[in-house]
Amino acid sequence: MSILQSLSQLTAENAVALTIKKLMQYKLAHKLITLHPKRTPQARLAGTYISKMKGRGMEFDEARHYQAGDDIRAIDWRVTARTGKTHTKIFREERERPVFIATDVSATMQFGTQLQLKSVLAGHLASVLAWSAKARGDRVGGLAFNSQGHREIKPKSQDSAILHLLTATCQLQQSQPLQMSGNENPLLEAVKRLRRLAKPGSLVCIISDFQHFNPEIKQHLRQLTKHCEVRIFGISDPLETAQQQHNSPPILVTDGIESALRVVKSQAAGSRYADIQAQIASLGIMQHWLCASMPLVTQLTAGLIDPTRNLAKVEV
Repeated sequence: MSILQSLSQLTAENAVALTIKKLMQYKLAHKLITLHPKRTPQARLAGTYISKMKGRGMEFDEARHYQAGDDIRAIDWRVTARTGKTHTKIFREERERPVFIATDVSATMQFGTQLQLKSVLAGHLASVLAWSAKARGDRVGGLAFNSQGHREIKPKSQDSAILHLLTATCQLQQSQPLQMSGNENPLLEAVKRLRRLAKPGSLVCIISDFQHFNPEIKQHLRQLTKHCEVRIFGISDPLETAQQQHNSPPILVTDGIESALRVVKSQAAGSRYADIQAQIASLGIMQHWLCASMPLVTQLTAGLIDPTRNLAKVEV
């Protein structure tokens, strides 16, 4: 069985609870998604990441005419001999890019009608993003949060940082109560923390269903985009985006222990998601939306997440 086949198959346990064993498997599938930067990295630490800034790096960029003040050690003697004019080599400076992955496993994410919970899909996505960033030489850290608390992991270039981030995500997902008061907004608190944590030039990936999206969150996202590259990864469930009929039949729901028939009443849930996408698009933020009814690797291999373009206009 290939790694992609293994990742696409979920047991009953893996569909409702995140496990570190399952998340670590995505290390072998990091090529399913890429995180090319959209702007010049501004991190101050030198590293293995090729930036658009020209300096004393290891990656050759171009040869140009020698100018007063250029380092004579950088003279390109072959071009100089061929043209008869002194040329100097210019290199691309190598820098690391801090990557923050914020994963929402709060109460609204503990929901799923087909295949898996939204929080499970969010955890799988966080894992493949983390390993993809690590493979590119970035420093990976993040923020995992539920309705009761959060865990912050400082970006580092070691695998241990990813392990700590994924472990925290699993723990918070499994400890999240199914019922919470409606006055809490864990997404708002997470975005506030990201503004304090993310340094200029960082890549910030936010994974959530954005059920708590409001004007205050939008304002914080606007401020965050001034200094960082922000990418939104939305998670939805088919029942949330379907247009409900007035006389919808009762649906059997369960919390894993008790079961009951409930009539699900929707107030234009699909329109709500479309409105959220439109507001995010107005900020110029790249966004991708995934559905919990399909395995993550299926959506990645099918091209449902294209890192080269904005999917804001795609209907969920």
